[in-house]
Amino acid sequence: MYLNPSWRILTVGDGDLSFSNAVRTALQPNSLVASTYDSRTTVTTKYTDNALTTLSDAGINILTEFDVTKPSAWQQLDGQKFDVVIFQFPLIPAFQNEHAFKQQASSNTLNRALLHQYIKNACDYALDKAGPQLCYITSKDVKPYLHWNIEGSLAQGLNAHYLGQMPFDIRLFPGYKVRNVDRDKHVKDTSGITYVFSPSENKELRSKLTYPNYLTDNHCTLCRAGPFCFEEDKQKHFNGKKHLQMQSLENDWQQWLKNYNTEKNR
Repeated sequence: MYLNPSWRILTVGDGDLSFSNAVRTALQPNSLVASTYDSRTTVTTKYTDNALTTLSDAGINILTEFDVTKPSAWQQLDGQKFDVVIFQFPLIPAFQNEHAFKQQASSNTLNRALLHQYIKNACDYALDKAGPQLCYITSKDVKPYLHWNIEGSLAQGLNAHYLGQMPFDIRLFPGYKVRNVDRDKHVKDTSGITYVFSPSENKELRSKLTYPNYLTDNHCTLCRAGPFCFEEDKQKHFNGKKHLQMQSLENDWQQWLKNYNTEKNR
């Protein structure tokens, strides 16, 4: 993950705030605001080892009860603008609004909805249009995360678009602990991929990002398959069990987008 120390950085969904503290110590950025979904009381009771006090003592502004799906949460920023917003290893069970959608959508769709709304609200409320305007999402390259089609259709209908991706090396952020959702348990240190979205192109990042081949012609974006040498191979793939499962997930996502946009335009 590339971060410029001169950037104004906002972290979201940082459960125990250890990532925010790792960014502070490793990067020493000129500007950093940290946020977490939980209240201060919940953070201290849920995570016996958290960075609330450390960040506060360092003069870092911490926003609690920050739900990335709600514009009212972003309005806590009170007009403050940023160059990059970072969401590390998001997963929907940490968010109570799961229950509001549970009767309407699968876990796959809920996670996509969370990230879609994160990008939308970050662009609408947090990113400075005069800056690089970057949204970072770091996720694991294993199931179920790779079934979210983050680089494919996540930002569909939004002003922001996918620029590319870069590896996330946790060793560059000493003290960062990836937690199990809603539990005070440290997950084994893991590598990940940081997906980058922005309303604009970014020359500073261009050399640091890769754009997967499976997003180009003659590939299946959903399954990350291809290139196909013959039309017969392509059709065999599209008729296969794996592709049909992935296509079903994508269809559900497209239906959610349709419903979401209908509600938004009422």
